[in-house]
Amino acid sequence: MALMTTLLASLLILSFFSHGTSLSSNYYSKTCPNVESLVTKAVSDAASNDKKVPAALLRMHFHDCFIRGCDASVLLDSKGKNTAEKDGPPNVSLHAFYVIDNAKKAVESACPGIVSCADILALAARDSVVLSGGPTWDVPKGRKDGRTSKASETIQLPAPTFNISQLQKSFAQRGLSLEDLVALSGGHTLGFSHCSSFKNRIHNFNSTTDIDPSLRPSFAASLKSVCPVKNAKNAGVPMDPSSTSFDNTYYKLLFQQKALFSSDNALLDFPKTKNLASKFASSKDAFTKAFIKSMIKMSSITGGQEVRKNCKVVN
Repeated sequence: MALMTTLLASLLILSFFSHGTSLSSNYYSKTCPNVESLVTKAVSDAASNDKKVPAALLRMHFHDCFIRGCDASVLLDSKGKNTAEKDGPPNVSLHAFYVIDNAKKAVESACPGIVSCADILALAARDSVVLSGGPTWDVPKGRKDGRTSKASETIQLPAPTFNISQLQKSFAQRGLSLEDLVALSGGHTLGFSHCSSFKNRIHNFNSTTDIDPSLRPSFAASLKSVCPVKNAKNAGVPMDPSSTSFDNTYYKLLFQQKALFSSDNALLDFPKTKNLASKFASSKDAFTKAFIKSMIKMSSITGGQEVRKNCKVVN
């Protein structure tokens, strides 16, 4: 019975998603030829004023795609009795929505009613990686925007406390492989984490030890100094020492016992994911190639129905 319940849950989640075959890199070549440069300008203008913007946009795209596909449902505001995704517990720390709004405004001015918010977010995520010194790639376009956004569905997002089997299941439900899991985890090379995402590893880890024994003691001590049991609401640490540069430092830290999340460290708990992490730690080129492939695959999970005029509300 438990197996049947799990299977039905998996099928229900999969029913929200389809890997879009209608997406193409030249989707707007005739209808909105300047869309990419307009989005790039909005992202680079914002990033020049706030170096946290690229990490925020990359994370926003990931959180969008894992709920109902890449349909910009994460951008919708809560309305009436409906609490939207952006106000769900895992998403309350998402920020830089204004960057997508600015890009949408510029695109609507140039070619009204043509470009979806979902495509703008996918382009902004790519631009964020490039602005951080990472690789570029052709973003397939032609996504539609979704009309449904429920905070309750954000429970489907992979949590920083997940073990390897939970991670594998979460990615597999979206048609993503173990290689996609390891490559996309490398997005943690950018950004900042609040204490709440890793406090389970430095306080009351289990009944016998306070600190996760897989953490390097000196690293655990530094985390505890920033995040005591009662810490400031916005306290936290950079995801890695080069948290505004897109590189393969994340993977090197895994093997130095300096992974921040349980879900990061979990990559070492399975031979295939550990071997991939080792490969990416030793070769930035191998990582970037895998990351591009997995980003295109993830961002091609479609699910929307319309092209929104305003990214915050349905038409």
